[in-house]
Formats: sequence, C-alpha cells, structure tokens
Amino acid sequence: MVRKRDPSASVGVTGQGCDCMYRVENINKSFEDLKVLEDISIDFVEGGTTCILGPSGCGKTTLLNIISGIEKADSGNVLDFSDSELSFVFQEDRLIPWRTVVENLRFVLSGKPEIQDKDSLVKEYLQKVGLLEYRDYYPSELSGGMKKRIGILRAFIYPSSLLLMDEPFSSIDISNKKVIMDFFRELMDMENRSCVLVTHDLEEAIRLGDRIVVLSDKPSRVKRVIQNMYLLEPNEENMVKMKMMLEREF
Repeated sequence: MVRKRDPSASVGVTGQGCDCMYRVENINKSFEDLKVLEDISIDFVEGGTTCILGPSGCGKTTLLNIISGIEKADSGNVLDFSDSELSFVFQEDRLIPWRTVVENLRFVLSGKPEIQDKDSLVKEYLQKVGLLEYRDYYPSELSGGMKKRIGILRAFIYPSSLLLMDEPFSSIDISNKKVIMDFFRELMDMENRSCVLVTHDLEEAIRLGDRIVVLSDKPSRVKRVIQNMYLLEPNEENMVKMKMMLEREF
C-alpha cells in the first residue's frame, strides 16, 4: 500500500466537487480467505465530518485502522493522511483511572513541548464546554456519559488536524446519546477539524455526518455517498427524508 500526497484530490466518488483533503483509493483487504474490503475509494471532507455507515462486521473499523496506519491494506493508496496529526475516539473512554480529569487531558499533551502552558490550555477547553467544575474528579467519580465527554474532549485538546472516531456512541444509553452527540457537534463547530466517524447507527450518521458514505456488507464496497441535507437545514422533515434514503440502502 502506498501512502502519499495527491494535491489534485478534490472530487468525491459521487463525481461532485467537494472540499476534500484526504482520500483512500482502491483499498482492498482480506484476512486469509475472507475478503473484507473491495476496491474502496472515498474522499473525506476537510473541516467537516465524513461518516462511514455500514452494517456491523462489514469492515468499517478495518478501514479506519488502514487510514491510521495500524493495519496495512493488501493494495490501494492512502493519500494525505500520513502528513497529518491524528487523534482517536474509541468505543471505550480509555481514561487513565488513577489520573484526574485535568491530568488525563494534560497527559495527551505530554509529547508536545511546543505547547508551553499546558495547564492553561486544559483549563481553557474545560471552560469552553462547561466542565471546569469536574477538573479534579477521577474517572470512577464520573458517570458513563461524563466519561465519554471527557474522552471526546481529550481527542480535541490534542493538536491534531484529523479525528478518527470508531463507534464512539455505541455504548451510551439513549438518554445520554443525544447530549453527547450535541457536545461533539459543539466542539466541531468551535474547532473546524476534519473527522472520520464510523457507525452502524442511522441516526448518528444523520445527526453528525456532513457526508455519509454507505458501505455494503462483506466484501464491503462503497454503495453510495450522500450529502446530508439534515445538517444543512435541521428539521423533522429532512430527518425523515434522510432516514428513508438510508434505509433503502440496507
């Protein structure tokens, strides 16, 4: 697999122009005799969220691991990602249990000597999202929803240009899910980061994805790329239209 820069990458797989900086091209991946990804090509939105939507077990996480460099594709190109700082949000919060909220956030900055006043930066981010009062709490003292918010904030506080999110809302109960999705959108609006979000949940894709890439079941192919009308004009009518459009793909 080749990881290289392609300054001409600007057209989505739908054939429509988009503000795209990152791209995967003709990605194939098998595990022994099981073919997981077949000829996957995707352009990813710069300064927005590209949602990769597909059934459970179709290879979405494998594609994310190939993008990040954790796994290698059997063939195909990963363009522009290798020059970018990446941060991750996983299904689990992965907070360090013996560190406070402030210490967990500060920890991800430990390899960044150019950020001299790390404490001020952590305080600034906690203030931005109204979580400063929890600064001295340990993970065991936080609710599941609060731990998830701190995990997402930790990914944003790291000075990355690209966020990779692997089913980050899958383990959250319904009452907390919308609150945390709104929290994520608030951070995206403040930071203007590029994000690749993997999910099998239609509502997550509609509420969070500027563009939604629909994958088939294994071996996964790109079935369709959809510009999300709901985020352009959030109302119940557009939510229903997007749900109907996506449900037809499954």
